[in-house]
Amino acid sequence: MSDSIKSIQNQYVLTLSCPDKPGIVSAISTGLFEAQANIVESQQHDALSGYFFMRVVFTLESNKKNYQWLYSRLEAIAAQFKMTWFLHDRERKKRVLLMVSRFDHCLVDLLYRWRIGELAIEPSAIVANYPYEDYGHIDMQDVPFYYLPILKDTKREQETKLWDIIKETRTELVVLARYMQILSPEMVKKLAGQCINIHHSFLPGFKGAKAYHQAYERGVKLIGATAHYVTEDLDEGPIIEQDVERVSHNDTPHDLIRKGRDIERRVLAKAVRYHIEDRVLLNGHKTVVFSD
Repeated sequence: MSDSIKSIQNQYVLTLSCPDKPGIVSAISTGLFEAQANIVESQQHDALSGYFFMRVVFTLESNKKNYQWLYSRLEAIAAQFKMTWFLHDRERKKRVLLMVSRFDHCLVDLLYRWRIGELAIEPSAIVANYPYEDYGHIDMQDVPFYYLPILKDTKREQETKLWDIIKETRTELVVLARYMQILSPEMVKKLAGQCINIHHSFLPGFKGAKAYHQAYERGVKLIGATAHYVTEDLDEGPIIEQDVERVSHNDTPHDLIRKGRDIERRVLAKAVRYHIEDRVLLNGHKTVVFSD
């Protein structure tokens, strides 16, 4: 059997952003060529802000020497073009912590997609502000569950515990799967670009706990949901994914909630998938999303 047949190819994703100038694509493609990598997918975007964004998927022979050479080459290119860049081995699943309150439809959906192999994550933990018994109907497999009840005088203490859980479980992404508690500014800063929330409105829109009832009172013809990164500005973080569904005067608040939950599930699942597949790059208050 020839060496070429024996060789094992690992697949990597390279994402980068930097001030836009000539030669970026050439430098990256040349560096990959010199490392004997094979580009299988490449997307790029030139923003009006003068920034350049790129996502490259490539295969590279499973060889530590090759990887180290390429990494050093990319470091030099990044320094030359003042890049922010990340290199991820697609074989390594990202560790995701799921947070939930009373409404569990998004949690159930994400766990199901993970269980059937549709969502390539490694659930690191489930954190809820309701006890485990409230979720007894959910197949959580062996994912660790943490009950952190939130009261006004215990919020800071519970966030300290939450941060300890995040560190101990080596969590890389936190997903607020209809977690109806506001994270403190300190926690939000720690999770910058690594915390996704699903909002039960097509933002900007009706805010608050009864968004669907507000929409009903206003006779809206579209309802929607928005997945975004969490920032200190409540429900105003960089948007990753949105979707809508048409409704009519015949729909009751119950109908809107039922339809809204369906939208929330698919919007959050898509946003999480985009993130773990390194398809989302931050661009100030916005995102660049290289969809598939």
